[in-house]
Amino acid sequence: MEGITEAVENININDSSSSPSSQKRNRIQVSNTKKPLFFYVNLAKRYMQQHTDVELSALGMAIATVVTIAEILKNSGFAVEKKIMTSTVDMKDENRGRPIQKAKIEILLGKTDKFDELMAAAEEERELANGEERS
Repeated sequence: MEGITEAVENININDSSSSPSSQKRNRIQVSNTKKPLFFYVNLAKRYMQQHTDVELSALGMAIATVVTIAEILKNSGFAVEKKIMTSTVDMKDENRGRPIQKAKIEILLGKTDKFDELMAAAEEERELANGEERS
């Protein structure tokens, strides 16, 4: 868990590898096979520190993962739900080569009034835990 948190803290959010017009800077595209759930939860918190809101996006089977991430952030007091958008996207079936439609969800979350306070408390807890490990 500590390694994941460390990776999230060291991530470069201002990645300019994709053009800003084709990719929103505060969007996280979630996969349910690439990273653990709490990687995305912690990444969303970091995005909300830099921007006032974050957009979680997923296709197909990853939709359940996005909903879970949003609920964790909401239930722990970090985020409020601003908007939910659903649609279908035309894609090509990798196995058969024919076009298929996949469900898509985008959830826009904003910071709560107590976001900064909660982040400071979490940081303090982490520092105390690190201090106890060193003792």
